[in-house]
Amino acid sequence: MSEDVSPTAFYKEKAKNILKGELKRRGISYERAAHESERNLANKISRGSFTAAFFMMCMDVIGVRQVSLEV
Repeated sequence: MSEDVSPTAFYKEKAKNILKGELKRRGISYERAAHESERNLANKISRGSFTAAFFMMCMDVIGVRQVSLEV
């Protein structure tokens, strides 16, 4: 982790990248994954500032059963 990036910012970016990567790997669009509007979902993921519960819900909806947290 770079010294100029806060731990919170680092992990927000990591969570965002994991979620986006899993959606892409499965060929699932924001529109298909959304329980809310596509734009709201895209914005939430883009910011990377979502709750662990939201992250887990997304993983469940798209069928992810294991996630690598390698840094």
